Amino acid sequence: MSFDITTQFAEQVSLASLVQNLVYASGTVGAIFVVIGLLLIDAGGVRRRNAFNATIEKLVGFFIGFTTYFVIGFAFWAAQYYVMVDYTLTDSIKDWWAGGILANELAQNVDPAVFPGLNNFQIFIFFLACFAGIINVLLHFAVSERMKSSAYYITSCVATLVSSVLSWWTWGSVGPLTNMGFHDFFGVGFVYLFPAGMAMVFVNKLGARPGMFSAHSKVEEYRVPSLALVTVGVFSVFGSLPMVILSCLFFFDPGAHAVSVTMADTSVGLAFNNYAAAWAGGTLMGAILAYSKRKYSYLLLGPFAGYVSGASGFDVYIPWQMFLVAFGSPLVAYVIYEFLQKREIDEHKLLPLFAGVGSYGLIMTGLLHIGTPRGGYVGITEGAYAFQHGEIGVLMQVVGILVCLGTGIVTAFILSFILERTIGMRITDEEQAIGLDKVHWSLDSDVSPEVEAK
Repeated sequence: MSFDITTQFAEQVSLASLVQNLVYASGTVGAIFVVIGLLLIDAGGVRRRNAFNATIEKLVGFFIGFTTYFVIGFAFWAAQYYVMVDYTLTDSIKDWWAGGILANELAQNVDPAVFPGLNNFQIFIFFLACFAGIINVLLHFAVSERMKSSAYYITSCVATLVSSVLSWWTWGSVGPLTNMGFHDFFGVGFVYLFPAGMAMVFVNKLGARPGMFSAHSKVEEYRVPSLALVTVGVFSVFGSLPMVILSCLFFFDPGAHAVSVTMADTSVGLAFNNYAAAWAGGTLMGAILAYSKRKYSYLLLGPFAGYVSGASGFDVYIPWQMFLVAFGSPLVAYVIYEFLQKREIDEHKLLPLFAGVGSYGLIMTGLLHIGTPRGGYVGITEGAYAFQHGEIGVLMQVVGILVCLGTGIVTAFILSFILERTIGMRITDEEQAIGLDKVHWSLDSDVSPEVEAK
C-alpha cells in the first residue's frame, strides 16, 4: 500500500507519540479491571437470590454511562482546555461529541498546529468513559437490591451528564475550581464524592433491606454469601489501579518528565510508592480495628480507606507521609460506619469511604502540602493559566468537597422528586425478600427464602 507522507503529519503518529498513547491506553485497561474487581465485590456481598440481578444492573449501568460519555460527556471535560485558549464550550462540543470532527478524524490528518497529540485525546475518551461507567457502578452499591432497575438506568444517564460537567470543574489543571486551587490528583471529587452525595439522598428514600436491621418473615437476617470473593475483588482493584495512576500524569520534554494532571511536579516512582503506602497503611489499621472489635468489615474497609485517603495527593505526598495519613483513615471510616449502624442507615460503602474518608483525604492534602505550586498549563508563562500559578490550600479543598457532595445531593433530590411521581423508585419489601433473580428473571437460587428465615 502506497503512503504519501507529504500530505499527512508524521509527528502526530511518531514513535514518541506511540509511547504516550500506550501509557494512556494502559490506564484504560486498568479501569476495565477495576470494573471486574467491583463486580467481584458485589457478587460476594449481596444475597444469593439477588446476585445475578445486582451484577447485571451494574453492568448495564456501566455501559449507559460509558455510551453517554462517548456521545457528549468528553466534550464537557475537554472544554476546560478550549476556554484556556479563548474558545468556548460550544466549540468543544462541536469537536468532541460523538459526531465531532476531532473525535472521528485520523490523527495523521490533523495539523499539530491545530491540535497536537490528537491520539492521546481520543484515547482519553475511552479512558474517561470507563470512569463515567464506574461512577454508576459505585452508585449502585448504595441502591442495590432495592431500587427499580428503570429508575437506576435513568439515574445512570443523568449522573454521567452531571459528573462530566463536574469533572470539567474539578479535574484537570485549568477547570474553574482546579485553576483556583482545588487539588485532586485522582478524581476523588467527581468519581467518589459525587455518587456519595447522591447516596445520601437515595438511601434515605429507599430505606433498609429486609433482614439488614430487623427480621422479615422470609429473611431473618441479611447474610453475605462469599467474603472470600469480596476479598479477591478488593485486591483485583488494588492490582489494577497502578495503570490508572500512570494515565493521570502528563509527560513533556525531556521525554519522561512527568507532571500530574493538576500540573504539580511529581514522578512516576513517587506516585506509585505513595499508592502502595496508602494501601499498606489502610490495611494495617483496618486489621487492628477488625481484630480489636471482632468485626470483619474493617479488614475490607481498611485497604479501600487507605487508598481513598491518598488518591487526591498521590502526586505530592512522600511515602512516609502517605502511610501515616492512610493509617488514620480507617478510623474515619469506623466512626461513620458505626454511626450509620446505630441509626440503622443501610449504606456501608459510599458514605464511610467516599463521603468520609474522601473528604478527610482532600483536607489532609491541603494541610500537609499547603503552598505547593500547581495549576495552569505547561508552556503558558503568564496570565490566568500560567503554569503552576496556583498553590494548594485548605480553603479550596473544602470548597471542592462541598461542591462535589452538594452536586450529588441536588442531582439526587431532583431525580427522586421526578421518579417518585412517575415510574417509582423502590422495590417492595416482599419482592426484595423473595429475591430479584426470581422476580425479574425466574432464576432460582440454591438458597430459598424459607431457609434464610430459619
